[in-house]
Amino acid sequence: MMNRVAIIDYGMCNLDSVQRALEECGASATITDEPADLDHADRIVLPGVGAFGDAMARMRARGLDTALKELVLGDGVPFLGICLGMQMIATVGEEGGETPGLGWIDGVVRRLQPNAVDRRIPHIGWNEVEARGSSTLLQGIPPRSDFYFVHSYHLDCDVDADSAGVTPYCGEFTSVVERGAIFGVQFHPEKSQQHGFRVLKNFLAY
Repeated sequence: MMNRVAIIDYGMCNLDSVQRALEECGASATITDEPADLDHADRIVLPGVGAFGDAMARMRARGLDTALKELVLGDGVPFLGICLGMQMIATVGEEGGETPGLGWIDGVVRRLQPNAVDRRIPHIGWNEVEARGSSTLLQGIPPRSDFYFVHSYHLDCDVDADSAGVTPYCGEFTSVVERGAIFGVQFHPEKSQQHGFRVLKNFLAY
């Protein structure tokens, strides 16, 4: 049976590329900003670009935060956050002043801190991801494969077990989080060619 995937639109990014990538991976993907539409989804994807505070305000204004809590935490519907979408599942974000996140993963979203003169912020381009332990999303992907990043902030996890993959930039930051059916990636799988599509297929197969 084809996976029905709801892609959440809170009005801050173009979601067509995410939708196309999921459909190429075998899903039936629908873009929606209506909480009621999420009830019919087998899986939920929250993409994102932009500022943490603005994104959370838009999510809460639409009632999407409450709907997600009921479905993901209450019913166990598999969830994937992409880029800012991953950051929003943290406890709090520091961008533009402290803003509460969804609070599903214990940790703080902090600005990347350059540790060398060639470490530019924002971090844009291809960089490697190294699995920590047995990662569901990274199954079947060679170690230290490259993915495409565009970001200035990262999720600093309080619990080491939540960090399923790391990237060696500005020291090191968590680029994959996993806790039960809750998943997040700091990179853009829809822009990361074959390895990115494998990540999406692994999520759909969970």
